[in-house]
Amino acid sequence: MTTLTDDIIKKIIRRLINGQDYRVEVVSLINAEFLQFAVDFFRQAVNAKLKNKAVTTDWYKKEFLNPNMSSDELIIHSGLNKKTISNMYNSARREIVLEATAEHYDRLYESIQSLVEQGSDIDLTLTIKLRGVSVDLNISESLIVINTLAVKRAELRGGAWSSAGKQVEKVLMRTLCGLYNVPEKNYELTGLSKEQREIDFYLIDENKKRYLCEVKLMGKGNPEGADVTIARDSDVFVADKLSDLNKKQLTQRGVKWVELRSVNGYAKFETILQEFSIPYAPFAGSLNQNLEKALTKFF
Repeated sequence: MTTLTDDIIKKIIRRLINGQDYRVEVVSLINAEFLQFAVDFFRQAVNAKLKNKAVTTDWYKKEFLNPNMSSDELIIHSGLNKKTISNMYNSARREIVLEATAEHYDRLYESIQSLVEQGSDIDLTLTIKLRGVSVDLNISESLIVINTLAVKRAELRGGAWSSAGKQVEKVLMRTLCGLYNVPEKNYELTGLSKEQREIDFYLIDENKKRYLCEVKLMGKGNPEGADVTIARDSDVFVADKLSDLNKKQLTQRGVKWVELRSVNGYAKFETILQEFSIPYAPFAGSLNQNLEKALTKFF
């Protein structure tokens, strides 16, 4: 899973509270990581091809599916991802990875060779230059490299979006509480131990009654995200965007909701604090000044 830096988390929260699209930050992170991987991978490809000039067998397999490499490297280089291997073999143990990556790469290579031998009317040569040295990859080699880059991009994309949810959601709730000066005794994070995968956030009133809060950074018209309130019996639901159907369903279930993308959407959190009798103090001054104070408290 991609780890978001504190700086990126703060940028995402600033955008969410201000009713702006946070996705631009995640996309920028994906682009930066992918481009760095691509440059490094091309550099490795040049070195590997030069090293194996006299090798008539598959130099890519020899260098990029070397059993001494890490499992993560082998999986990407073979054109697979770890989740696919786990689903196919019910395990991602080292010995399984070695078997699966070798088998999948051989099938991929055969498919590419078959395509080339059928006489495709497309010819492709990928030229990579490194420190004045030029290396040409034929169509088979080029397609293998392109496939590897595509798989890596997909892996980075999935990891980044997953991280945006896991690493931002609870910090967002703490920031909302900080924005409205909710005393620390009136909210709680649970499930932070290694044994507990789910991290729950609760608002707590003066009578010690706890209100479960859910955060989903989902897009408009995603009913599956709102359905989590049924399974977990949530009292508060905070989202980036909510469809009219989502809002109607949540209201019918008695769930208080906040849609951050709506005009001054964050302000509805204050109404919820009032309804649940959670102690708080309305902030004075500009939103962004108080938001920075809240963020500073947690970073």
